[in-house]
Amino acid sequence: MPRLHPKTAALLVTALAFHVDTLLYYLLVPLLPGYARELRLNQMEVGILFGSYAVAMLLATFPMAALTDRFGRRRPMLWGLAGLGATTLVFAFSRNFGLLVLARALQGVAGAATWLPGMALLADHFPSGERGRAMGMAFAAANLGVLVGPPLSGFLAQHAGPSAPFLLGAALVALDAAGRAFLLPEVATVQGPRLRFRQLLANPVVRLFSGAMALGSGLWALLESMLPLDLDRRMGLSATGIGLCFAASALSHTFTSPLMGRFSDRVGRVPVLRIGLVLAMVLLPLPALLPRLWLVVGAMMALGATASFIMSPCSPAVADQVERLGSQSYASAFSILNLAYAVGMMVGPLAGGALVEGFGLPVALGVSGLGFGAYLLATRGFSA
Repeated sequence: MPRLHPKTAALLVTALAFHVDTLLYYLLVPLLPGYARELRLNQMEVGILFGSYAVAMLLATFPMAALTDRFGRRRPMLWGLAGLGATTLVFAFSRNFGLLVLARALQGVAGAATWLPGMALLADHFPSGERGRAMGMAFAAANLGVLVGPPLSGFLAQHAGPSAPFLLGAALVALDAAGRAFLLPEVATVQGPRLRFRQLLANPVVRLFSGAMALGSGLWALLESMLPLDLDRRMGLSATGIGLCFAASALSHTFTSPLMGRFSDRVGRVPVLRIGLVLAMVLLPLPALLPRLWLVVGAMMALGATASFIMSPCSPAVADQVERLGSQSYASAFSILNLAYAVGMMVGPLAGGALVEGFGLPVALGVSGLGFGAYLLATRGFSA
């Protein structure tokens, strides 16, 4: 049986791993009300159950990056599978709150063992002129998990019981395991100097695109936390209608992510980022101002593409800098992007909520858009 080209194998394994990890994360979303009723959970306990993933992933990010750059990409990705499979089975068969929280936290650790080695694997195999396209395709596979996970989970739970989504998840983990075990190319441990986090943060390009990543994730967090209430009050949309608005933006982001990655390969990372910042400044207030649903959906799709302009160049830009420093410490560099993404997810709703309370949603989104425009000043002096 002919073996896949190492580039093809790396992209296929990474895209499948990102898709499965994201889909498993979102399987829980439509099941939360059922868990709350069955286990008599209050809102705080539901938040702990859902949020333990992010906390654990953040805590595991820097150690996992160091292990990935020390031992190579293959072993950490295989380690993560063991935790992912175990946690999926716990969700399928356990109804103990403490055990579920532990499983969700281990799922976050497994996520760190998927994303950091996966991105580093792509940086290893794809040169600078191809990285944007490859990483954009992997992100698109992850976005498909966002689209498919919640409706699939709800359908299976309704027709086959609450364990069914996680049993399907266990089957997907087995498929993911086969890809990682048999297709994942072995890469030598890091060559060249091992870059410390302080060295990476001292690099102006790494700082620029880490800030851009925080802005991109903050954009989504702001819209997801603030816009549904406005759509309910102003347009009378049901939960299904609100979900379809966000699904439209996610679908746009999915299809444009690899395109913007490839565009950044051709014209440079900074020019693509600048386009995204200008688009965000103009488009961000529109969903709260437009009077018709179809116009709101169009604006959300445009914002999905805008997120691709901002976020797709970030990972390849940081990888390019690591390469220029004569190193392969890609996982360490990507851990900084992971941290920036998490910061954006946390700060976006808090800052947006304060602005909405004080000035209303249209003004809050307008001010946020001006913040994206102001970040253009940070790109001065960068040419590619």
